[in-house]
Amino acid sequence: MGYLGNHLATVVVAIFASILTWLYFVMPAALHQLLLVSSIVTWFLVGICWAAQKSADYAHKHGHEEKKSSPSIEHRSQTAQAKTATYDELNTAKTTFTAQLNELHDTVKLKDGEIDRLKQQIASLETLVQIEALKAELANLKVLASKEKGTKK
Repeated sequence: MGYLGNHLATVVVAIFASILTWLYFVMPAALHQLLLVSSIVTWFLVGICWAAQKSADYAHKHGHEEKKSSPSIEHRSQTAQAKTATYDELNTAKTTFTAQLNELHDTVKLKDGEIDRLKQQIASLETLVQIEALKAELANLKVLASKEKGTKK
């Protein structure tokens, strides 16, 4: 922490704000509105910087310090046991997921077989529809042929 404490940002912004305020009185009247707005904003920033630094100083002054202690041998053995248990759990989960995946593969194979069967049924139905359409057309032709024979007699 230097001579200014940690308020260097506040001092720099305050100097900039004071320069803008001084320029307000020196510059022509055409720039007064711009300089007035900019100086107000920079003075607001000075206040924000000052309040933020005071808050940070207060938080660090009254903050809690961590007490670090070396981990004991007992803690290390518990960690090693936890890793072993975790590894066993992972293997169990892996086998469970593998079994579920195999079941899904079997289900998909059954569904694929059902889809193929349905495709064959659709194809045979299309063939039946075509046969029925040909029968209807043949019947129409027979009716027309009989009408022509009836008109020739």
